[in-house]
Amino acid sequence: MDDTTRYERLRERYLNGDLDRRGFLGMLGAAGLAYGVQTPFAKYARAAAEQVRFDGWGGVVSEAFREYAFDPYTAKTGVNVVDGTFGGADEYLSRVKASQPGEYNIAHLSGVFDYVRYHNLELSSELNEANIPNLENVITALVDVLRKPTGGSLSAVPYDYGTTGLAYNRKHISDEEMKEKGAKLMIDPAYEGKIGGWGEWKTRIWYAALQTDQDPNAVADIDAVWDAVRTHRDLALKYWSSGAELMSLLAEEEIYVTEAWSGRVKALQDQGHDIGYYDPPGGLGWQECLFVLRGSPMPECEELLNFMLAPETAIAVAEGQNYPPALDPNKVELTEQVKALPAFDPTGTLAGLNFFDPPYWNSKEAEWSKTFGRVQKGY
Repeated sequence: MDDTTRYERLRERYLNGDLDRRGFLGMLGAAGLAYGVQTPFAKYARAAAEQVRFDGWGGVVSEAFREYAFDPYTAKTGVNVVDGTFGGADEYLSRVKASQPGEYNIAHLSGVFDYVRYHNLELSSELNEANIPNLENVITALVDVLRKPTGGSLSAVPYDYGTTGLAYNRKHISDEEMKEKGAKLMIDPAYEGKIGGWGEWKTRIWYAALQTDQDPNAVADIDAVWDAVRTHRDLALKYWSSGAELMSLLAEEEIYVTEAWSGRVKALQDQGHDIGYYDPPGGLGWQECLFVLRGSPMPECEELLNFMLAPETAIAVAEGQNYPPALDPNKVELTEQVKALPAFDPTGTLAGLNFFDPPYWNSKEAEWSKTFGRVQKGY
């Protein structure tokens, strides 16, 4: 049986009700090793037959992969999945650069900025799109932005998207105050010691640009931006470094306001916490992609990417991790649960979101990241 037939039969069983969503996704992961297909994880699994490694963002995202794919995978194959987590893209990139080609096959990258970095470091591949017909269902804007850095080809497929907006505790901050002050609430002395923020240089500079009424993709007064970064630093309780830490700080009411990832806020709301979420004007949108690294088995990776982009699979994962899938709602009927997710765009255009301009931010990385490191230490 060829791979396409095998995957299509799994999908047919799911649609007929013979498999629940958890079992469906689990068998997707299991199918590769069970039938000798080299999935993105198979090379590592064969090198160490008792385990498979997957590196992700931790927290509810890793929990979604664990619940809907990894545990069923282990039950079917006997192969343990070792979850690797990372708090930031720089940390993971360092691991990849130190690895042997083929040790990592698929990276769950966040943002076009990272996509460009991997490409510039010659870590990219070139996908044969004819092997990924479900790419036609993906929001065009998310695909087009990945083509520009590589001259038209793709090294990855978009998989989900979200925003880095503002999360706030409604016990202490009203919806009206949040809408009135927006990003400037993060530098309001009234909340000294109850402010948080992601300790990542790009996000700190982006929000400082908003706080000084500048375009983050065309900063005119960088000194004013650094002053705003310092003001936030002095008012903040701490910088958080992972989604799990972000959720803990908000849930325990150690902080009242911070930037936050939309899906993590949804997870807190589902747990009963009265946390509001607001995307301010100029707020930051981002997309995540499944990036195929150089040295990977391309036909098998393309086969799996195509299956992961099938509506049934993508929707199940989206509901598990609380981020909208990259599927175009004009082409695919999405569930009410997906439509209720923060950052979901019913138009399928993402016209209301702002993204990092890769050439601009890559040209500033060396200078700005170094300066932020000094500012973070108190300079």
